[in-house]
Parts: sequence; structure tokens; C-alpha cells
Amino acid sequence: WYVLCSNILGGCRGTTGPGSIRPGTNRPWAKDFPTITVQDMVDVQKALVDSLGIQKLRAVVGGSLGGHQTMTWATRYPDSLQTSVVVGSSPRLTAQALSFEVVARNAIQTDPHFQNGDYYGSPEQPRTGLAIARMLGHITYLSSEAMAQKFDVDRNSPRDIATGFEKRFSVGSYLAYQGQKFTERFDANSYCTISMALSLVDFGSTPAELENTFRESSCDWVVISFSSDWLFPPTQSRQIVAALTALGRRVSYCEVPTTAGHDGFLLSQEISAYGPLVSAKLGEAQPQAPRPHRQDAAILNMISAGASVLDLGCGDGHLLAALKTRGHQRLCGVDVKTSKLVVTAQHGVDVIDADLNLGLPEFQDDQFDIVVISSTLQLVPNVKALLKDSLRVGKELILAFPNFAWQPLREMFSEEGRSPKTAGDYGFQWYDTPNRRFPSIRDVEELIKKLELNIIESHYEAEGAPLSAEQLKDPNLFAEFAVLRISSENPIGGLSRP
Repeated sequence: WYVLCSNILGGCRGTTGPGSIRPGTNRPWAKDFPTITVQDMVDVQKALVDSLGIQKLRAVVGGSLGGHQTMTWATRYPDSLQTSVVVGSSPRLTAQALSFEVVARNAIQTDPHFQNGDYYGSPEQPRTGLAIARMLGHITYLSSEAMAQKFDVDRNSPRDIATGFEKRFSVGSYLAYQGQKFTERFDANSYCTISMALSLVDFGSTPAELENTFRESSCDWVVISFSSDWLFPPTQSRQIVAALTALGRRVSYCEVPTTAGHDGFLLSQEISAYGPLVSAKLGEAQPQAPRPHRQDAAILNMISAGASVLDLGCGDGHLLAALKTRGHQRLCGVDVKTSKLVVTAQHGVDVIDADLNLGLPEFQDDQFDIVVISSTLQLVPNVKALLKDSLRVGKELILAFPNFAWQPLREMFSEEGRSPKTAGDYGFQWYDTPNRRFPSIRDVEELIKKLELNIIESHYEAEGAPLSAEQLKDPNLFAEFAVLRISSENPIGGLSRP
């Protein structure tokens, strides 16, 4: 890949900023530098790309304020990029984040040496205000856990540095050092200019506003957030994802578990977690051939050609990979493990990091033809809510689950007096099993009836083979697992089940 990385408009290195000489004068712009927006920054970047003769970018990638630029590229110049990668960003600042920007600008502008922005050439610069702004910003970049790990051990052992700021505590000397170093390489006017541009970012605060903003975009998306980021919290990234899915845009999303806070997008450990997802979207990674699960064949037989499919608890994407090979275009998986999200994305399908216990707020009504829940039903605490939400998002639901009333499990419990355990979904000790529920086929059928849903197709297997006609008289005893196709509508054509 060829990478273009330009300094932003308003900065103090390379691209025009308040410290640049104003045309027709011999003086810096200073206080007369106009208020600029992220749109202005992106317009300048677009001019750069055009000057290089580039018609379409493979991707625009940005973290934090760079994420706002990335979203602006996608909505302002939708034909100019193929993929938008938004890392640790937001549709706009929260009121809390905005308040920190306000305080930072006040710290600079009330510095006695700021001189209303006309300090260039003066022997005294507004270094104190700029250092305080940087210290304040630095606090917002870290999480409470990161601060504790970094400073609690030697709380009362500050570094011995020359500073006019308080340095009684280790965190104080650290912030003073960071603030003072920052004044050696940055310009106070540029800080205020960029801070105001960040404060003015507003892609929308409601689902309708966000959908309206992103409606013009045509690229596919990768959105990354960080679990302990309170400056741009994951909830804001999920708002972006929800708007994009509502519009039918291709989007993959991952919330990286970390204690690093907002700084996570810069750190090697976190980059190693989310970087492969970006690589997968750019087509660099070569996935390993997925290992089919035993219920996959039955599930695939129930999915009509070309149907759009949402796979809840997709794991390594084995089912979605098979569907993609079969020619299905609109495919999406949901899981919570970053490593599984990466492997699934390598199959060339979209994947969303979401906790099924919280429902499916990222998805709209009837967004998919089929929703699949395979070997996941027994893992979630709120089964009723998940089934209802699945049939809100999908026109039909395919439910594949282990039958805990299977005869070998019954015999182990009754004859050996032990908690049942065999291969596959049952292969756990009683004390470390992920299975929260132990449903039988009869249990599930009763719940489906209670929810006023309909089973329109069923399949039962045991030890790799469909049940015989005799065994089908009592699948609750003889089936190792069941696959049910369910609808909230009345069965079509009077389809029956054993």
C-alpha cells in the first residue's frame, strides 16, 4: 500500500495554520486565522489527492479527530474512497468531552502572555496556558485503570524535574513534564483552532440525523472503539454502526477490550488486536479454511438461494463462509470475541461486535431474510428477548441447539449419578461449562408456542445421521441436536413437523 499522511489545516507544521505568514503581509495570521471545520481540513486533503492524480482511495483511515475526518471523506466525497476506517471516534463530542475542550481553550486564552493571539515575535509565549491545556487533554486520553496502573505504585515519588507546576505527586510531575514538552513543539493558536474544529463536529445526535448524514456514503466501513475510552465511548461508535446498518451499508465493528482508555488506538498491544480486522477488510489476510459444524448442512438446506443472513454467535464464521461460497451477498455475523471477529472478517463478510444479552439495537426491523442462532441459545440468559428480537430483525429464524434431553445424557445422569458430559456442545465439566441453559427439544417447542411463533421446518440428528422414522416419533429422546426454522407468521402450505 502507498500511504498519504498530511498535516491538518490549522496545524503548526506543513499545512497552513495561525502561525503561517498571511499572503500580502509579512506577519502571521495569528488572531485573524479563520474558524475552520473538519470539512475544511478534508477539502484541503482532497485538493492534495487530486493534485496527485488519484481518482479513488483504497481506504481513508483515521483515529480520534482523524476518525471525524474519515467520516467527512465518506459523506463529503463518497465516490473518492472504497473503505472508511473510523478508530476511537464519535458522531460529535459528548457534553463532558466538550467541556474539557472549553476549559483547555480558556486556559490558553487567559494566559497573560496570549495577547489575544498576537504573541508571535514576543519574548514571552503563552506556554503556561498551553501546558495546562495539554495536561488536561492528557487526563482525558487515559482511563482510571490506566492512571492507577501508571501512578498508584509510586504515588508519592514524583520525578525531579524543573517546573513551576505542582509536582508533589508522581502524576503531577508526569503531567508537568508532558505539558512543558508539548510547548516546545506546538503552537497555542493552533491548539485553539484545532480544538474548536473538534468542538464543532456534529454528524447528528439522533438515529434519524445520523442516517441522514451517512445516507450519501457509498463505501464500506470498519468502526473500532475501545472499552475504557470515556472521551469517545463505545456507545458513540455503536450509534455510527446502527445508522450504517439501517442504511444497508457494509460495516464491521469491534470494541477492543483494554484498560488504556482513548490512548488505546495508539498503543501496539491494542493495534495488534484491531489491526488484523482492518487487514481483513483490505483483503490482505488469507483465512484458514473454516471447519464446518455438524449442524451446518441442515441449516444451509433451510436457507434459500440469495437470502440475506445474520448469524448470531457466528464464531469463526464457518457458516457465513459457506454461504459466501454459495453466492450469498448480504451476510453479517455477530460475536463478542475480537479474535473470532477477525477470523470471520477474513472470509470477506461483515461482522459486528455485540453482546446478545443486550438485544440487537444495531439492526432494523426486517433487515435480513434469515437470522441464525446456532449453538448459542444455551449460552444467553435472556432467551425470550433474543428470540423476539431475532424475528424483529429477520423475516425468519433458524434455531440450532443441543438437546439436553438426549438419551445418552439422560442415562449418564440417572445411571451414573453424574452431570452429563459427552463430545461437542456437552463437552464441559459442570463447574466450567459456558452453558447457562439446558434446553430440551420439548422445552424449546413450548417456549415457541408461548411466544406465538410457528415452526415451519425441522431437522433432527444424532451422532452424524438424521433420525429414523421410528426415532422421529420421539425426537426429544433420540435427537442429539435440533434445527428449527421459525416464523412469526402462520405456516405456509400447512407444513408440519414430527
